[in-house]
Amino acid sequence: MNNKYHKRSGFTVMMRLIGLVKPLAGFMFLAVFMGLIGHLCAAFITIFGGYAVAELLHIETPFSLTFLFVGVCVFALARGILRYAEQACNHFIAFKLLALIRDKVFQALRRLCPAKLEGKEKGNLISVITSDIELLEVFYAHTISPITIAFLFSLIMCVFIGNFHPLLGVIALAAYITVGVIIPLAASRFSGDDGIRFRTKSGDLSAFVLDSLRGLSETLQYNQGAKRLTEMNARTDSLSEDEESMKRTAGKNQAVTNMMILLFDLSMLFTAAMLYQSGRIGFIGVMIPTIALMSSFGPVVALANLGSTLQNTFAAGNRVLDILEEVPAVEEIHGNKEVSFNGALVKNVSFSYGEEKILDDISLEIPQDSVIGIAGRSGSGKSTLLKLLMRFWKVQQGSIRISQTEIEQINTGNLRDMESFVTQETHLFHDSIRNNLRIAKLDATEEEIQTACKKASIHDFIMSLPQGYDTPVGELGDTLSGGERQRIGLARAFLHDAPLMLLDEPTSNLDSLNEAVILKSLREEKKDKTVVLVSHRQSTMRIADCVYSVENGRMS
Repeated sequence: MNNKYHKRSGFTVMMRLIGLVKPLAGFMFLAVFMGLIGHLCAAFITIFGGYAVAELLHIETPFSLTFLFVGVCVFALARGILRYAEQACNHFIAFKLLALIRDKVFQALRRLCPAKLEGKEKGNLISVITSDIELLEVFYAHTISPITIAFLFSLIMCVFIGNFHPLLGVIALAAYITVGVIIPLAASRFSGDDGIRFRTKSGDLSAFVLDSLRGLSETLQYNQGAKRLTEMNARTDSLSEDEESMKRTAGKNQAVTNMMILLFDLSMLFTAAMLYQSGRIGFIGVMIPTIALMSSFGPVVALANLGSTLQNTFAAGNRVLDILEEVPAVEEIHGNKEVSFNGALVKNVSFSYGEEKILDDISLEIPQDSVIGIAGRSGSGKSTLLKLLMRFWKVQQGSIRISQTEIEQINTGNLRDMESFVTQETHLFHDSIRNNLRIAKLDATEEEIQTACKKASIHDFIMSLPQGYDTPVGELGDTLSGGERQRIGLARAFLHDAPLMLLDEPTSNLDSLNEAVILKSLREEKKDKTVVLVSHRQSTMRIADCVYSVENGRMS
């Protein structure tokens, strides 16, 4: 996902979001039907009231006073029931779809990870998968069915009013189009990029806050608290100004809407009065169309109010669609024949991040049941090579083969089962130590977990904790030291029990005693494991059967 978002038209975003309603189309139809009938009931309560006044004035009407009274009572009761049912149906659709969208977003993030997400602002991602998705509830619960209802309702009311005189029907049509279409479109155009700018700044603020929290100790150490607070306040003020601008636009939109409603009501009244004076309609033809128009703006007013608020919603939808439509750097592979590990070969591999060349014509052989060491200075491309072996990135030139099979032809699940990858920074979830370990093997027995931890020289430490393996790990693993987190990462690799272990600086945070225990375990694993060991420590490289040196992306 990029920090720069694709700019789509509101119509395009709306059509893409509506496309997600397909699984719940039946509920959407039901919501529209109940909403339409409910609004008609509300309008005809007033219209029947007009007929009742005419009856009391002894003006001839098509209905009796009793019928009108019963009709008003039925309409009032039905309106309440249908309104509740419509809202319940809309919110059922909205929350079901939000769950569906979250599922789709997390699937998309899983496809994009790690290549397309490396270095991206995590706060911005958090903003998208929380507040942006939540904001779509407004669209699904209060936008799709109201638009459909307003369209159908306006047609019915135009036909009803036009029965008294076609000119009155035309005035009603003009009123509905102006209030329900022209004003929202004008408000949307007037708002410009306010919505996407607000959502982007909101995501940037989330990223800044998350960054500030994670670097709190450094901020305090170097007395930078006042500077961070000043910048945070500046970002918040800027966001508030944008929101104030959007609210001001919404207020102007509402004022224009109310003014146009008043003008069309007066136009209907004056036109009907002129038609009455010319003898083309009777008194009922003046009163009922005027009352009908005055009582029927509810559905189109709802659309008019959407003009400015939809900018924010469409901006949120735009950011969510960016994730859903982002093309992964590496596609998942399925359907090929499963392979078993019996060695790997890297041949003439070159790789660049943008314009920066990281690896240049690298070749190495990784025989089965061996320990291969890769040494070199920081930034020389060692970690990138391991990521290519994991197929986190595609090989740009050259080839990588595992078991004589091109890595691009191996099923993703098959490849992950053959490899264990330990990075320099082990991520721990806010859960127990046991559950953090079980990520590597969900059905692992207690004995398997403890055996893996003993190999990683972490078992004794875990048992010294008050709750042992049930001890909760703090958020981001902050309750453990770097060395403890690193050993848990190694324990995961041992528990995963893959035939190829890719270890990126596995002992960088360990003291010599723990390093010796782990290296002894790795040496023993050599009997049925192949290990690729990246390290700058000479002591770590002593267990390697063969050591390659990488300098400036080239191997020697």
